[in-house]
Amino acid sequence: MSVYLIAGITLLAGLALGYFLGNSLMKEKVANFEEDAKKKADEIVRNANHTAESVKKDKMLEAKEHFLKLKASFDEESNNRKNQIAQNEQKVKQMQQQAAQQIEQNKRLENDLNNKTTKLNEQMDLASKKREEAEKMHQQQVVQLEKIANLTAEQAKKELVEALKQEAETKASSYIKQTMEEAKLSATKEAKKIVIETIQRTAAEQAIENCVSVFNIESDEIKGKIIGREGRNIRALEAATGVEVIVDDTPEAIVISSFDPVRREVARLSMHRLVQDGRIHPARIEEVVNKTRKDIDNEIIEIGERTVIDLGIHGLHPELIKMVGRMRFRSSYGQNLLQHSREVAKLCAAMASEMGLNVKLAKRAGLLHDIGKVNNEESDLPHALLGMELAKKYKENPEVCNAIGAHHDEIEMTSLISPIVQVCDAISGSRPGARREMMESYARRLRDLEDLALSFKGVEKCYAIQAGRELRVIVDSENVSDEDANMMSFNISQKIEKEMQYPGQIKVCVIREMRSVNFAK
Repeated sequence: MSVYLIAGITLLAGLALGYFLGNSLMKEKVANFEEDAKKKADEIVRNANHTAESVKKDKMLEAKEHFLKLKASFDEESNNRKNQIAQNEQKVKQMQQQAAQQIEQNKRLENDLNNKTTKLNEQMDLASKKREEAEKMHQQQVVQLEKIANLTAEQAKKELVEALKQEAETKASSYIKQTMEEAKLSATKEAKKIVIETIQRTAAEQAIENCVSVFNIESDEIKGKIIGREGRNIRALEAATGVEVIVDDTPEAIVISSFDPVRREVARLSMHRLVQDGRIHPARIEEVVNKTRKDIDNEIIEIGERTVIDLGIHGLHPELIKMVGRMRFRSSYGQNLLQHSREVAKLCAAMASEMGLNVKLAKRAGLLHDIGKVNNEESDLPHALLGMELAKKYKENPEVCNAIGAHHDEIEMTSLISPIVQVCDAISGSRPGARREMMESYARRLRDLEDLALSFKGVEKCYAIQAGRELRVIVDSENVSDEDANMMSFNISQKIEKEMQYPGQIKVCVIREMRSVNFAK
């Protein structure tokens, strides 16, 4: 018991001693820490004060520098403004001086003008007085002359005018008579000279268009293909082109007959393409014929363009160029119309140059003088007047229009180019070998025959073949029945008998074809 008590007391004494010792050590450490902290705080405060002083000095220096810069710029700007104000004041002073000088000059001019005005008024007053005196003296002289001549002034004027008029008329009539006599003596001689020189300077061909084209083939086998089974290929070609295909015993040749050169050319080219292709049947024939027609239209345009380029004619309307190309496939009294028009244009140019007129205008009128013959639209006007209307429509020169309309004396000539075109047309048409009268009348009869049939309702196409001895009429199968076709054939034949004159007889063949077309897709 005592042992445990002693041990406990000993333990308590050790703990109390340890507590007192630890407490004293802690107080010592706290004091040391506080002293270190105060030193560090003092050092931080000193550093902060030092930094603040340096920053303050730097900012003060920067503020001073900025102030000095602002002051320098302000001083410079104020000096510039002072200089500008001084210059403006100097200019204002100069302007004031100039204005003062101008005012003085204006005053001097005003004084001079007033002086001149005064002198002028005085002179005008003096002149008016002199004029009044002169009028009085003139009236007195007139009165004296009237007393002496026993005539008034108006009567004397009339007599003088009549005398002068009679004298002028006498001199003018004698001058005109003398001029006319001289012109009569020299005009015929000069005209013959110009015409002869013009003809000698122009070369012309004598080839005459006919109604037949010959298509050459390599063998009779090809001829059989062209004929087709029971002649269906030839019938299809004749129906599509409006020509007559003559296959006879002539070796290696097929004859294409038609009065229309365009149709003959379309048939010839179509046949050539079919032979080259080798596929000859009715459907292919129609396809090739349509394509050939389009090619012929393009060729017509090319021929027209080439013609105007060769002749040096510029600015021609595209429609007129197309008509010029169409002349290649037309004939007048057997003479090719394009060749005739080119010839007339060259003759007009040569004659105009001899007479000192406008060569380009004369050449233009010569080329276009027969365009009325190739117009597609039907008209009752003569070809000269129709050509003049076409030229006016496409804005041609008035002199060219008059020359076209007057070259057959349908209208009055208003320019010197008109008689030149008329003369050159006569030269080209009347030269030996140029024309055949029968050819033109024959072609006109065939055209009239086709136009007569086309006047019936329901007719789609009409072709005169066999030299006008057969008329093939193709009608619309949807609008014309078989009975109508029979009646139409009779009516056309009766109308031909009543309205036309022709040798022999004419066979009227009305064709009504029914087609049914479908497509397999």
